[in-house]
Amino acid sequence: MTDDNIQVTQLLNRWQGGDQRALEKLIPQVYSELHRLAKIQLKRNKKNNIQCTELISEAYLRLVDINSVDWQNRTHFFSMAARTMRRVLVEQYRKNNANKRGNNQTLLTYKDELQQADQDIPLDNLDSALQKLEQLDARQADIVTMKFFGGLSNEEIAEVLSVSSKTVQRDWSVAKLWLFRALQ
Repeated sequence: MTDDNIQVTQLLNRWQGGDQRALEKLIPQVYSELHRLAKIQLKRNKKNNIQCTELISEAYLRLVDINSVDWQNRTHFFSMAARTMRRVLVEQYRKNNANKRGNNQTLLTYKDELQQADQDIPLDNLDSALQKLEQLDARQADIVTMKFFGGLSNEEIAEVLSVSSKTVQRDWSVAKLWLFRALQ
């Protein structure tokens, strides 16, 4: 674990214990990574009307409202941030398209390591498929969310889920296949 990881983990634990100054110190340390996560999300979104800072702010506001999370470490925090950003984007998609079904769909572009072509995925369809996958295999759904929405590596995901990176890779392969079929 790097010094940065240890320091972020300590700040998360102090914040969880009620130390608001720890939160003030935490934000500058995690902001650049939150910005990177938000850019990943928005780069995939071909027709978005939310700015990077807006996505970060909304995710931040939701994360600081969470009182019952036992923050394990820095990676756990960023996996929660990725999940939160997913919810923000899906909610915005649904709000913007409530009156215009089928028009101006938000499409996420995903380039699979195994495919050469980019694949456009409607955000609403992806979220519905992920909800179904959560019912079938919650760990696989978590892996997809952390990898797709959070840009986390297999090693980082393995750390959050307390499994091996080989397990993450195996579950990721199965989940990709399941999602591919579900989105057809």
